[in-house]
Amino acid sequence: MPEIIVIAHNIRSTHNVGSIFRTSEGFGVSKIILSGYTPYPLTESDERLPHIANKLTGQIHKTALGAETMVPFEYQIEPDLDALQEQGYRIVGLEQNKRSIMMSDYTPPDKIVLLLGEEVEGITAELLSQCDDLLEIAMVGKKESFNVSVATGIALYALTI
Repeated sequence: MPEIIVIAHNIRSTHNVGSIFRTSEGFGVSKIILSGYTPYPLTESDERLPHIANKLTGQIHKTALGAETMVPFEYQIEPDLDALQEQGYRIVGLEQNKRSIMMSDYTPPDKIVLLLGEEVEGITAELLSQCDDLLEIAMVGKKESFNVSVATGIALYALTI
């Protein structure tokens, strides 16, 4: 099974963040990096106003159900993809794009960073350009995409089987 780090960049919903924590814990993700304006749980060196940090932590907990205390995480304003590549990780963006290959056709490497983008707009162009691979989940319905937390679960399942 590959070693996986999940990066959740510019995720707006605390419920999606909580779900990503819970799903990541279930699939043995080694770390979550929350970046951009993604809300994150309370940290020991938290510089946010206490009432804001506590409110966001409580909202994340509603769907994480304790997984937010089980999966190591850190917050970064911008994810440092170069540093992760230097550590041997392959940066894999979950995105519908002309460069994307279908998830079912992908053979996962031993070390993966799964990059998730904003719920509506997806991964920013700057971060897309830094991805080694882009993966797409096949859709057969009329909607164009899955919810980001659902897509995370599908991707983690496909990457770990």
